[in-house]
Amino acid sequence: MTEQTKVAYVFPGQGSQWVGMGRDLYEQFDAAKIVFDEADDAVGFALSQLCFEGPEDELRQTINAQPAIVAASLACLRVVEELDDSQRLLPPTYVAGHSLGEYTALAAAGVLDIASAIYLASERGRLMHEAGLKQPGGMVAVIGADEALVAEACEETGTQIANINCSGQLVISGAKDKLAETVDLLKSRGVSRTIPLQVSGAFHTPLMQPAADGLAEVIKSLSFNQPLIPIIANTTAEPLTTAEAIEEELLRQLCNCVRWQQSVKYMISNGVSTFIEIGPGKVLTGLIKRIDRAANISNIGDAESARAAVSSSA
Repeated sequence: MTEQTKVAYVFPGQGSQWVGMGRDLYEQFDAAKIVFDEADDAVGFALSQLCFEGPEDELRQTINAQPAIVAASLACLRVVEELDDSQRLLPPTYVAGHSLGEYTALAAAGVLDIASAIYLASERGRLMHEAGLKQPGGMVAVIGADEALVAEACEETGTQIANINCSGQLVISGAKDKLAETVDLLKSRGVSRTIPLQVSGAFHTPLMQPAADGLAEVIKSLSFNQPLIPIIANTTAEPLTTAEAIEEELLRQLCNCVRWQQSVKYMISNGVSTFIEIGPGKVLTGLIKRIDRAANISNIGDAESARAAVSSSA
């Protein structure tokens, strides 16, 4: 990569978890072991064991998946930093995370330490789970549909677009009965492919307001630093450069749309040509490739890819 290359680190959200994630990192690198040990202490149970051994249905639960993904992603990040002792990798110009991934970005940007970021993600998961129990809802991916058509259907039925991931991939969210009504309406208007998501509530809608209220109290108990690297906000697709703006974004994000496509386009328009997805899975790698096929994209999710990333930059 040339000196002029601008890099963004991006971090995955809920749904990227898999049983076994982080185990090889934990076994091979002290930096990862420290992260998972801190995670266990932060949440008060053996989160690392759940990551490494499952069971899968327990790991998938919102209350567990959220801190688990942040822990696994930060373990990847710390391993890369440990391996890159000669600083061959370019530092990121921006960091960004998809929904939950924004919490990993907080630690990457120095806003929170590792334990605090994982604790905050754990509390977010708990509060979102509880909000889902109070007001049952869900989320459905809508594939290959025009955004305006989906927005119109949501407005008619009282649901909401929760994620704008890339062209042709949207996620809608809302109360279960209204969500079913929206899906039927979309099918009647020619949308052939919808996929229910395995989540426990209507995330990124006003039904998450109780979670936002609870999270506001948790945030007050933590000390937020000024970010060392701009974080691209999910809800505005613009940089967050102060601790105060970040706190506001974390609350706004729970009840509003994740504008991932717009976020990626913002970074590209400001010179980013290389994206490194750090954490389990390759969801964001796929989305970014669909947003801009010219982007240089790689993924660091295990020991092998971490070593490869550093050696390829030598």
